[in-house]
Amino acid sequence: MNEHTNDCTHDCSTCGHAQNGQCPSSQQQTTEECTHDCSTCSHAQNGQCPSQQPQSLQEPGNPYSNVKKVIGVVSGKGGVGKSMVTASLAVQMQRKGYKVGVLDADITGPSIPKMFGITGRAMGNELGIQPRETANGIKVMSINLLLENAEDPVIWRGPVLAGVVKQFWSDVLWGELDYLFIDMPPGTGDVPLTVFQSLPVDGIVIVTSPQDLVSMIVKKASNMAKMMNIPVIGLVENMSYVVCPDCGKELHVFGESKIQSVAEEIGVPVLAQMPLNPQLASLSDHGTIEEMNVPYLEVASARLEAFAK
Repeated sequence: MNEHTNDCTHDCSTCGHAQNGQCPSSQQQTTEECTHDCSTCSHAQNGQCPSQQPQSLQEPGNPYSNVKKVIGVVSGKGGVGKSMVTASLAVQMQRKGYKVGVLDADITGPSIPKMFGITGRAMGNELGIQPRETANGIKVMSINLLLENAEDPVIWRGPVLAGVVKQFWSDVLWGELDYLFIDMPPGTGDVPLTVFQSLPVDGIVIVTSPQDLVSMIVKKASNMAKMMNIPVIGLVENMSYVVCPDCGKELHVFGESKIQSVAEEIGVPVLAQMPLNPQLASLSDHGTIEEMNVPYLEVASARLEAFAK
């Protein structure tokens, strides 16, 4: 007979039923006893052995932050204007009355603070790091806001870069945000993988340009998101055309766009085709991107609103 619960002294050293100094009721099935049939095991969780269940790598958010939607802005290669699209989407959603933030995850090539005209360093307190705010109230965190000099290079290996991105999520006091846009580095390396695994990314926007490589590049980013079970909200083609200042005709300097066929192939919508815009480039250089006029992002902002519901 087993010792009755009411007779238990909670001192296993005096109990005749103890095994290796531990109560049998708290011991897990040993490897020798395992039948490899989880349906008969009292320790199984959802029909699966605890040792085989995938462990979440997601970092906890700052307890003083409440971010409703996290949107990654990605590209399969560099040089497509991903940061420009990130900043433009942030401005567009802020103009619609939403509370917006931008997390600059491009640690070795940060450009978000420059585009918004933010200088100086971010400060912190015992609760966390305070993000800087733009003229119109968009919250921004970037490695350039922590460096003594913005021109200092960041010469770090992948694990250190990934650790900083995690801290930008867990240690920054984002407060109440409707949308947090993450400006990701190009490609499918350490930092994008860290963002997908460690941050609660709700969806991504893929940025591309109208060149022959577009199909392969978009599919790389799309397939990575699919492997991580993250939905693709849509595609934005940057530098799609340039408008002639004399006649107003659209000139396709990089060749005819293939974005529609690629979007249909992977089953996602085209959110926007952004032209080469010298005025937008000038605003970015002068830190006044919030003064932009980008009517071609109306479809993209409407899609983001629908995605958030």
